[in-house]
Amino acid sequence: MTDTWERVQLASARVPFRLKVALVWAVLFALLAFFGNAAGFDMQWIGDNIRYIVGGLRYTMTIAVLGIALAIVLALFGALARISRNPVAYGVAGFYVSFFRGTPLIVQMFLLYLALPPVGRNLAAEYTWLPEGFDQALVLEAATAGTLALGLNYGAYMTEIFRAGIQSVAGGQGEAADALGMTYGQKMRKVVLPQAFRVIIPPTGNEFIAMMKDTALVSFLGVNIASAEIFRRAQLVGKSDFKNLEAYVAVALVYWGLTVLFTFFQSRLEKRIGRGYDRTHVARAMEAAGQQGQPHGGAG
Repeated sequence: MTDTWERVQLASARVPFRLKVALVWAVLFALLAFFGNAAGFDMQWIGDNIRYIVGGLRYTMTIAVLGIALAIVLALFGALARISRNPVAYGVAGFYVSFFRGTPLIVQMFLLYLALPPVGRNLAAEYTWLPEGFDQALVLEAATAGTLALGLNYGAYMTEIFRAGIQSVAGGQGEAADALGMTYGQKMRKVVLPQAFRVIIPPTGNEFIAMMKDTALVSFLGVNIASAEIFRRAQLVGKSDFKNLEAYVAVALVYWGLTVLFTFFQSRLEKRIGRGYDRTHVARAMEAAGQQGQPHGGAG
């Protein structure tokens, strides 16, 4: 028995690790296909409706891109406020981070979508000097409210990411900028932030991928069909045909594919940014530059 087990281990050692992983994945997919077939899974239905579901991808990506853009702006200002000595800026940033990290994202969406309109109407009724139409100024569309909530929520979490990135820059860099007579804005823009982004970009990419999946929560606000993102479309078409299992599996595969795609691009971006800080890469680049700079020998 021991000899047999040793022969199995030796045979296994000859198989590349990646091939082993691929075999594990193949077995898992085979098991999923078996259980799906046993549950009466309708692949034909997915093939007929996947194009409609994927059609909402432009709305999903629009919400995610606008949300992450807002989050980056809020995180940058929030981080600068968190490291400042200004008590007002520090207090406002602290309140913002505490509230949006301490309450659920779905609650924040409903606050913006359902709670703000009565506030606008009450203010307009109480203060008649407010401009005309103010009673409707805080009425937001579901997609707009969801995008704002995503930006505000993720901005609170990313504030700490940006703060850590800024504080990771060696203090001597800021002192050198001060010695050159740079203003605070110039120091941050030209010296500190370019170096801090090397630390900030990887977790920001992770936050974008997470936000892209959290766009599904916008569907709970009742987005109209014309601007429905992929999860809302899967819900609608699945309910209409009584194919909820197939609809949710289809949209899960779409989210999974998006995650794999953006994770790949994020890893490439991280490698590209990190090249300037990789000693091995820098040494090879300098060696190559030195070889190119050497004079070519000619025949005498």
